[in-house]
Amino acid sequence: MTLLVLSGVLLFVVGGCVCVVWADRGGPRWARAVASCILVAGELVRRVPRSRRSPSSGSDD
Repeated sequence: MTLLVLSGVLLFVVGGCVCVVWADRGGPRWARAVASCILVAGELVRRVPRSRRSPSSGSDD
């Protein structure tokens, strides 16, 4: 099941990259719309602050 989910995620990532490249080369309107959504989503992910996880040493002494 995990392999199926990861394969789906990989398919979406590759498809998004293809749409961005295709839109950059003057692709159809729907490819430009998908590319815009992908670029906005990437920008949002980049701006989300990473969680401040403290390193755990494995002991609570």
